[in-house]
Amino acid sequence: MDIKVVRQIMEWNENCHEELQQHFNDKKILMINIMGSPGAGKTTFILKLIEELKSENLRVGVIEGDIAGKIDAEKMAEKGIPVVQLNTDGACHIEAQSIKNIVPEFDLDDLDILIVENIGNLVCPAEFDIGEHLKVALLSIPEGDDKVEKYPLMFTRSNALVLTKYDMKDYFGFDEERVIKNCKAMNREAEIFKVNSLKGDGLKDFICWIKGFIIKSN
Repeated sequence: MDIKVVRQIMEWNENCHEELQQHFNDKKILMINIMGSPGAGKTTFILKLIEELKSENLRVGVIEGDIAGKIDAEKMAEKGIPVVQLNTDGACHIEAQSIKNIVPEFDLDDLDILIVENIGNLVCPAEFDIGEHLKVALLSIPEGDDKVEKYPLMFTRSNALVLTKYDMKDYFGFDEERVIKNCKAMNREAEIFKVNSLKGDGLKDFICWIKGFIIKSN
């Protein structure tokens, strides 16, 4: 009796991830997987990021992941951003096959960057590769400075940690050094950025970082 169900699912997902990544490479598209808790500020961060990227003549599309609804996708569409809503109907993460099914909805020849806003969750999304070149974990100041220790896989697997709502640091007694120390202990290569998405503070450094990967992908 074959009971290796989880392993089979993960192997199948990895094959699809590699296929997608090669497709994005061929199209010279940088794919970024944005992850974080509900309320971490993912949508606000993405909207402000795209605003800045557009000013540098970079073309961006968004796959908006949610368990249900299309609230955030509507915010993107109002700004003229190419967006497709992906509802998981209860699943706590996005899998590579779902991305593969959605990609044909975009004109990839008209994009430089494809951003996925993953399901609000610090656990499951970190387990699944979905064709991305970069995994970015968002941690908002109000969430507290213990999350890296409590949810290690998210921060171990991410290429960058973005501290959002950074302007609120003093109000919440957020121990920034604790977070950075714990993140670096798990993932020495992780880049760390401090961002106020409403004003755009800190976004320039993040954009400089991802532009390096756009250059490399070309």
